[in-house]
Amino acid sequence: MSRLEEQIAHLTRAVDDMSEIVTRQEAEIVTLNRRVYMLMQREGERDASGGGAVLLDDERPPHY
Repeated sequence: MSRLEEQIAHLTRAVDDMSEIVTRQEAEIVTLNRRVYMLMQREGERDASGGGAVLLDDERPPHY
């Protein structure tokens, strides 16, 4: 009986740990979705205003 109680305690702890991880990941996903939405909005506004810049080969920064 004690062995089963130990297993239940271990499994309960594992479920609690996973629940905390899922909760944290949910919050991260919400934040990332919000940021992607904002970036997409900004890019849409930039496209609409014709503000896109095209770099020619001789204007590219050295890291390209």
